[in-house]
Amino acid sequence: MKRVMSFRLVIVLALVIVLVGGAVGFNMVKAHFIRLAMAQNASIAQTVSTATAVYSEWQPQVQAVGSLRAIHGVEVTTEVAGLVRTVEFKSGADARSGQVLLQLNADPDVAQLRALMAEANLAALTYHRDFIQYQAQAIGRAQLDTDIANLKSAREQEAAQAALVAKKTIRAPFPGRLGITTVNPGQYLNPGDPIVTLESVDPIYVDFRLPEDNLATVRVGQTVHLTADAFPGKTFEGRITSIDPLVDSSTRNFEAEATIRNPEHKLLPGMFVRTVVDAGATERYLTLPQTAITYNPYGETVYLVRKPAKAGAHATAQLVFVTLGPTRGDQVAIVKGLRAGDAVVSSGQMKIKNGSSLIVNNSVLPLNEPNPTPQEH
Repeated sequence: MKRVMSFRLVIVLALVIVLVGGAVGFNMVKAHFIRLAMAQNASIAQTVSTATAVYSEWQPQVQAVGSLRAIHGVEVTTEVAGLVRTVEFKSGADARSGQVLLQLNADPDVAQLRALMAEANLAALTYHRDFIQYQAQAIGRAQLDTDIANLKSAREQEAAQAALVAKKTIRAPFPGRLGITTVNPGQYLNPGDPIVTLESVDPIYVDFRLPEDNLATVRVGQTVHLTADAFPGKTFEGRITSIDPLVDSSTRNFEAEATIRNPEHKLLPGMFVRTVVDAGATERYLTLPQTAITYNPYGETVYLVRKPAKAGAHATAQLVFVTLGPTRGDQVAIVKGLRAGDAVVSSGQMKIKNGSSLIVNNSVLPLNEPNPTPQEH
């Protein structure tokens, strides 16, 4: 029995040794092939595009959306009722200040005015006649005072009627562009009935809102660049003319107003626009396209392109951490981590790692525009 037990123990030990040795050998072979594969992959050069870090002049800007508003805008109405005699304008035309737009029938009022003028003239003659008699002491002072009061009353009634006649002529209160009217001759208008809109559009206001943290950089007099979807590629310029002293407690935004030159009358009240405010003095930043940056939870990185050590060899990638500054368009400022003239990978980062061999092909480059234009435009 002892021999049998010893024999079985030897067999078990042998099996254990074989199994352990096989497992160790398998892992060693697997690790060997993995190292071979990694070495083979590391030796394959990956094609990437590159960009060079250069210094650029940056104008700090604040962007917002806004809407246009006329400097002067009104819906022309009438103060008095009347029948429309003539319409003196065409829809969509430009009007001068004081230009006659519409004439109401004023014949009865003109006749009444003439009657009051006659009464005023009679009162004036009576006053002059009685004044002469008063100087001759033919009448008392009371009669002369009555004549003065009658003359003043007649003149005031004449002036009131003249004002009523003037109201029958509707004039443009300021220069601007007229809208579309539906008023026709022979139509009866009541006080307050709309006649036509009048908008002064050169210059024109743009109202926009900005976060409260821009209060320190945005001020009256700064340049504003404005673009509208209706005119792609066209930029209008103006200046900030007013900043609202109240910050909205619900949005934490404040409102600003800028005046934009509009000599061609392209911009119209109510249009949606995009505004860019030049806030602060021009600064100088080291610049790269945003596609060159790899954003990670532990920080932003770029792949620096290292030149080959010997002729015929490939360039290699070196992972470098960078500190970013502000962005504009397709570009981003580099505050720390690179120097001017450093070449970095601008596209193809997903297929490389630290130490990878690189083939540089810059036939197609990512966008690097400070003020990009949407492709559909």
